[in-house]
Amino acid sequence: MKKIDAHAHLGYIGGWANVGMDVDELISLMDTYEIETTMICVLDNEVAYKAMQKYPGRIEGCVYVNPLEPDCLDLIDKYVKLGFKAIKLQPLRHAYCADSEIVDPILDKAEEYGIPVCIHSGHPPYSLPWQIGLLAERHPNCKVLMIHMGHGHGVYIDAALKMARRYSNIYLEMSGMPMHTKIKEAYDTVGHDRIMFGTDTPFHHPTVEMQKVLMCGVDEQGLEDIFYNNAKKFLMYRQN
Repeated sequence: MKKIDAHAHLGYIGGWANVGMDVDELISLMDTYEIETTMICVLDNEVAYKAMQKYPGRIEGCVYVNPLEPDCLDLIDKYVKLGFKAIKLQPLRHAYCADSEIVDPILDKAEEYGIPVCIHSGHPPYSLPWQIGLLAERHPNCKVLMIHMGHGHGVYIDAALKMARRYSNIYLEMSGMPMHTKIKEAYDTVGHDRIMFGTDTPFHHPTVEMQKVLMCGVDEQGLEDIFYNNAKKFLMYRQN
C-alpha cells in the first residue's frame, strides 16, 4: 500500500537522541516500505532544499523557522518560493509557547501562501495541545497539523483529540504516539480526512509507525486515507 510520510527529519540529531540519517538512507527506507513521498523538516533549510533537488517528488520540504528570530518571515518567503509545501514550528526546541503572540505572523504568512503549519506537540510547558488549540482558534483559516497528536502522554493524546474535534482547522499526525486505538478514534470522531501517517524518522523506524496504523482497527478505506490520501490532499496542495 503506497504511503506519504507526513513528518521526518534528515541529518544527525545529537544529545539525548543520538540518531541520524542522510537523504540516500531515507530514500532506501522509502523504497522498502512503499513510501512515495516524505515531508522533511531540517533545521538548515538549505539541506532540505538540496534533498528536494536530488530527489524531486520523493522529498518535499517544510520551512523550519523560529519565530524568535528576526528573519523568520523572510525564510518563509524564500523557501516557499523554492517549492516548500509547509512550515514547521518546534516550540520545545526554541523555547516559546505554541499559543504565544509571536507565532501569529507565521500563521498569517502561511495563510497568505495557502500552506499548512506543522507544530510539534506533547511537551510542557511549550507545546501542549491546549496551546495549539488556542493558536488554531485565533487563525481559523490556517490549517494546523498537530505533529505526534499529543505524543506519549495519555492526557495530552486525549487533549489533542478534543482540540481537533473543537477546531476544524486542526489535523493530526500520529508518529511517536503509542496508543494505536487513538488513531481509529481520531479517524472516527475528528474526521476521516484529518489524521495522517508519519514516521518521525530517524527517531522511529517506519515499520513501528506502520504497525500502529495497521492494527488500529480502521477498514481498508481508512488505511488508504491515513497512509496516503489525507496527506496527499493536505500537504501537496497549495491555494496559490
